[in-house]
Amino acid sequence: MFTRVANFCRKVLTRESDSDIQEQNHSTDDVVVIPRAQHNISRKDISDNALKVLYRLNKSGYEAYLVGGGVRDLLLNKKPKDFDITTNATPEQVRKLFRNCRLIGRRFRLAHIMFGPEIIEVATFRGVHSDNNDKNESQQANNGMLLRDNVYGSITEDAQRRDFTVNSLYYSADDFTLRDFTGGLQDLQQGIIRLIGDPETRYREDPVRMLRAIRFAAKLDMRIETATAEPITRLAHLLREIPPARLFEEALKLLQAGHGYPTYQLLREHHLFNALFPLIDKHFTPQGDSNMEKILGQVLKNTDQRLQNGKRVNPAFLFAAMLWYPLVEHAQKLTQESGLAYYDAFALAMNDILDEQCMTLAIPKRITSLVRDIWQLQLRLPRRQGKKAYKLMEHPKFRASFDLLLLRADIEKGEVQKLSHWWDEFQQADMQRQKTMLNALGDEPSRHRRSRRPRKNTAKPQ
Repeated sequence: MFTRVANFCRKVLTRESDSDIQEQNHSTDDVVVIPRAQHNISRKDISDNALKVLYRLNKSGYEAYLVGGGVRDLLLNKKPKDFDITTNATPEQVRKLFRNCRLIGRRFRLAHIMFGPEIIEVATFRGVHSDNNDKNESQQANNGMLLRDNVYGSITEDAQRRDFTVNSLYYSADDFTLRDFTGGLQDLQQGIIRLIGDPETRYREDPVRMLRAIRFAAKLDMRIETATAEPITRLAHLLREIPPARLFEEALKLLQAGHGYPTYQLLREHHLFNALFPLIDKHFTPQGDSNMEKILGQVLKNTDQRLQNGKRVNPAFLFAAMLWYPLVEHAQKLTQESGLAYYDAFALAMNDILDEQCMTLAIPKRITSLVRDIWQLQLRLPRRQGKKAYKLMEHPKFRASFDLLLLRADIEKGEVQKLSHWWDEFQQADMQRQKTMLNALGDEPSRHRRSRRPRKNTAKPQ
């Protein structure tokens, strides 16, 4: 079915030469309308709640379309994670139609219609900015970044205001047609991520579009079109102006959506990784074979595999693994420079590393506290004598800490690998075997055990 759609689009697009198609987007008048018989989108694959919203908007006299990633994924026979709607109704008009609606955002005014855990996002058609726009509706910084984008327009203007052609496809539940204003169907068929409009201008309007280009290329296994990719490296610095809270959300989408490793490779290729993790980026080596680079690649591959197998992942573990070697290096440096005991230096280093990382990504405290637990347990795992092993296994983050130990063991080998083998066997052993293993340890102190200072003689003189 998708092939039929692509063939249809190819016939329509033969009005222009191939070179012209590569150099410019379709004009707003060159809309391709694909009837139901020539595309593979079926209402049975669309959320019932999204259909309710579309039907009510249409019944109330408004235009309304399914748009964005939901349409793109349906055309690719993938299951969309959410369904977004665009309409010519204003946010206030949408709110009057739905009692379960709330309006959010100042930069982009949106309507969220709540159906239990499912949220249907409804946006009003975006229009063209002009000098006559009210500052409450439209505002742009000197560097080109859009601070407000609440100028409303027509569907043709809205199509040109969207970011990528593959996300600018509109499905109507009224007549079941598909509308393509920007050549998105052809790009989808050819596997191309292409920005709508001038790439540099669009990146300056919203630098996060550079990260979105990387994410879609990795997720959809597509290539970024040359003109779209060209400005990314030299405009990467613009991401420093994005609020850390927004970058944190983007980082999770990039690295914890099941395509983290290819995304990481593309981020490095286009020099965007530094904008998210400058602390890690400065430790990269020309050969790419440092312990930090090895654990970074492995934890991302493991995360992808877990997600593809339907398992849950915790961002705290990902950050703990990614920042482990910068933490160790910093702790060792503090020990040498200040003469502090390693445990004290390690505690200070944890604060320093997390504080520095949070300047770029606003990692919530609920996650950083878990990261600290996982790190602290790395120092406690070698201390297994007596009842300590049993107490460690009762810790809520023991499993995550053990998983980090396994990652380290594959990289560091030696004593760390022996320790991981011991813990692996201990967890699976019966009680008698566990006692034997503990007795075999003796009272040998671990290498990081704090040395105690002799007590002062406080006895009074005779």
